[in-house]
Amino acid sequence: MTDAIIFAITIVLPNLALMALGFFMQRRGETSQAFIDQASSFVFNYCLPCLLFFSVVDSNVDYAKQIVLIIAGIVVTFILFIGSELYAKRFISRPADQGVFVQGIFRSNMAIIGLATVANAYGERGLSIGAVYMGVVTILFNILAVITLSRVSKSVDDTWSSRSVMIIKKLFTNPLILALLAAFAYKALPLPPIPGVINTTGGLLAAVALPLALICAGASIDLKSMLSPSGLSMQASIGRIVIAPLLAIAVGLGFGLTGVHMGVLFLMVASPTAAASYVMAKAMGGNDILAANILAFTTVVGLFGMAIGAALLRGMGMM
Repeated sequence: MTDAIIFAITIVLPNLALMALGFFMQRRGETSQAFIDQASSFVFNYCLPCLLFFSVVDSNVDYAKQIVLIIAGIVVTFILFIGSELYAKRFISRPADQGVFVQGIFRSNMAIIGLATVANAYGERGLSIGAVYMGVVTILFNILAVITLSRVSKSVDDTWSSRSVMIIKKLFTNPLILALLAAFAYKALPLPPIPGVINTTGGLLAAVALPLALICAGASIDLKSMLSPSGLSMQASIGRIVIAPLLAIAVGLGFGLTGVHMGVLFLMVASPTAAASYVMAKAMGGNDILAANILAFTTVVGLFGMAIGAALLRGMGMM
């Protein structure tokens, strides 16, 4: 069990340390909101796409064998979405709160904290498998997020047709999805090797992605929001930190997942609420204060939950 605890600390502590550095820099006035916004945009549009592209291109993973893992992830996502939708309709009265609550539960931070933790746990192989998983489930996340948040809109122009166009536009302009599609196409076609200069440049950008993203996440933490959660944000946080990881384990066992596949499923699902959930909630008229509270609380507390779950799974030989 000692080895399992050390394993859990090893995969989570680097992420916490980088987030703590970002928080420390923010408290000292060494980062501004403009810097956080610009750095986050740089990571999302350039660094993470390079990381995903080269992770897939340079790997020898058989992606056909990841089908069961991906199906398990889709099942977990749908169960969380449908369950939180039913709960929200029964116990939450304000439409502006309902969608934010639902999104806070089903949408995890796979692209930053999930991938970083998987990379710490399993290295390049885990990163490649996690990138494929993330690419497919991210598409589902965007579709479900638009569906649940669209209940707020009262615009005459907001129809299912316009929402469908919005979803398609978001998917085909998402740099992460485009990078993964490009990587799969490159692997499938008989193309020449990538030139060394491009490979080196892409590798340097990829190396920046996760550290800078985690520093920005730490610099964005609002202690006031985190320490003063509302009843709804606490309920959503419990759904994300407790229920989602337990469901991932149950579904993973049901699908017969073990080793790295169980580990990727657990770490991706157990990640805190996605940072994009706040941006999307604000853009679509949801309760952005509730979204910020859920994001802040799960970002800090969720990492400890991931460590505990990883230690238990490792100790039982399941991860």
